[in-house]
Amino acid sequence: MKRITLPRHIQWLLVTGLLFLLLMTLLRLVFLAVFKAPSNSLPVPYGRALFLGLRYDARMVAIACLLFFVLGLVPALNPFRSDRNRKMAMGIWFVLILVAGIFYAIDFANYAYLNERLNAGLLNYVADARTSAVMMWQTYPVIRILLGIALALYLLLKLIRRIYNRVQRRTGQPAKAAAIGGSIAFFLLLAFLIFGRIGQYPLRWSDAFILGNDYASNVALNPFQSFFSSLQFRNATFNKEKIKRDYPLMAAYLGVTRPDSSRLNYLREVQPDSLLKQQPNVVIVICESFSAYKSSMYGNPLNTTPYFAGMCREGIFFDRCFTPGYGTARGVWTTITGTPDVALSKTSSRNPQAVNQHTIMNDFKGYEKYYLIGGSLSWANIRGILTNNIQDLHIYEQDDYKAAKVDVWGVSDKNLLLSANKIFAAQQKPFIAVVQTADNHRPYTIPDEDKAQFKVLNPPADSLKRFGFESADEYNAFRYTDFCFQQFMEAAKKEAYFSNTIFVFVGDHGIGGDAGDMFPRAWTSELTAMHVPLLFYAPALFQHSTYSFPVSQCDVLPTAAGLCHIAYRNTTLGRDLLSPFIQQDPSKQLAFIYNPDRRRIGVVKDSVFCSFNIEGNPRPQYFSTKDNTTPVLDQASRDRYYQLTDAWFQTARYMLLNNKLK
Repeated sequence: MKRITLPRHIQWLLVTGLLFLLLMTLLRLVFLAVFKAPSNSLPVPYGRALFLGLRYDARMVAIACLLFFVLGLVPALNPFRSDRNRKMAMGIWFVLILVAGIFYAIDFANYAYLNERLNAGLLNYVADARTSAVMMWQTYPVIRILLGIALALYLLLKLIRRIYNRVQRRTGQPAKAAAIGGSIAFFLLLAFLIFGRIGQYPLRWSDAFILGNDYASNVALNPFQSFFSSLQFRNATFNKEKIKRDYPLMAAYLGVTRPDSSRLNYLREVQPDSLLKQQPNVVIVICESFSAYKSSMYGNPLNTTPYFAGMCREGIFFDRCFTPGYGTARGVWTTITGTPDVALSKTSSRNPQAVNQHTIMNDFKGYEKYYLIGGSLSWANIRGILTNNIQDLHIYEQDDYKAAKVDVWGVSDKNLLLSANKIFAAQQKPFIAVVQTADNHRPYTIPDEDKAQFKVLNPPADSLKRFGFESADEYNAFRYTDFCFQQFMEAAKKEAYFSNTIFVFVGDHGIGGDAGDMFPRAWTSELTAMHVPLLFYAPALFQHSTYSFPVSQCDVLPTAAGLCHIAYRNTTLGRDLLSPFIQQDPSKQLAFIYNPDRRRIGVVKDSVFCSFNIEGNPRPQYFSTKDNTTPVLDQASRDRYYQLTDAWFQTARYMLLNNKLK
């Protein structure tokens, strides 16, 4: 008889662990087959990515096996000592497989939508669980996904039980010394796999991002490593020493007239050079997922937004506007407060300490103030931010319109905008209003009432993919946004208020994706998720001009205030983009970029995008935003980009908690 040298529970774990390692490798290969590398991507080091991914997978398998290994060391809990213990072990496997199935299902869906692996940022949506659940139900084949998870659960449990039975039928026990030696060797193997490498420091999440290719980094990660690694950044706060260190640089950049590093004064009292006879109205439209590279203004051959492109040829158009971060809650926050939402996990709108915020909207004295949304403002505590900080605000939500809801996001954008037009047309006083759209978002609903006038198109799948769209549904939803803008503006032009109104259109964020040959690689790498159009449109009030220097979503309200010639107090990171201070000094022209999921920050300035990690070794990277060459920079220039980026980040973190309404 063959001598047995390992305890039965270790034999079981070795075979079962190898099974799960093979399954996770198979899922990584499925990921490769489903999600192709961007066409404009740098060469993908597939071998290094797969090997690194194997190490991440082995870590997760080893952690699970360690749990059962510890149980096996306790005679009263050893799965091979009693039927009760066997059932307990199978129950634990049931929970682990169920969790794994859910993680992978969400991970694949998240990547299909955002081009990012599962991360702790998705916990933001738990606070709005009902809305998120309805959106998922209307977007994904939830029943089929759940059935798939259930089938996988059944088959895997059956296979684990079969492995258990085969090990159980083996006769004999290892000698005591062999059992102890085998147990020590198995523990050391698990410890090595969990640590992940030979060396002083363990295998880290950020190791995936030194592969030199974002797609390869995502190939290497698994949803567990990505999710649990990002949890550690949920409670970070600002560093007072760094704020003071960076204050002189930021005070000069912002144009603070009375700098005070001890009190950290960022106040600029802005006075207009002249007054207008009639105060203009302001309508700010925050456009859902308004990706620049998917639109007509940037030459996308699918010509998704011809009407809006025509407006851009008549208004003041900033074609290099960037949102500081990704996400609607972050975009709304930044537009209203003028401060980038650099919260590391949950958005700042959900932070009770950050609820009190200064906003330039309150400086529109004598103006009626409105916020209109097709759905509900209950998500992400946006209602609290608005009502707590904007004086005498009138809010309109889905139940305030005569139109019916079309999906989880409430009434259609067309009906939202047409309803807004009626409200604006009835005003007797100047007004400033924010209208937040939502239809350019999963589940990409085109209302039945519009299908006769709005023609749904179905371009070839290869054309959709080549020019930035994952599906015909997404493509038509983007086109429907343009249709809604056309309906709104054509209706507004018939009203008296139109000639004295400044319409501002800005994306809440973009959608990360493959910009192909339409933009340099820096866009596909990271900037597509933040690059959005910014348009100030008022044909009767000012002439057309286009600006191509980098600007930020932070700048929306200060620029609108400048166009209205009103006095305002600015304590934010936004500036009036049309002021001589910005126009005549290229050193003041930049946009800050923040990616909490990848833990990276950066700036777009001149024709350079500088980006680096906010943990561990920063490893700054410099990309050209003009072409696919590597920028040639001296050390002084590199240091300048780095200092500006870190100064923006540190100052924004401070302002989230110290820019209170006065």
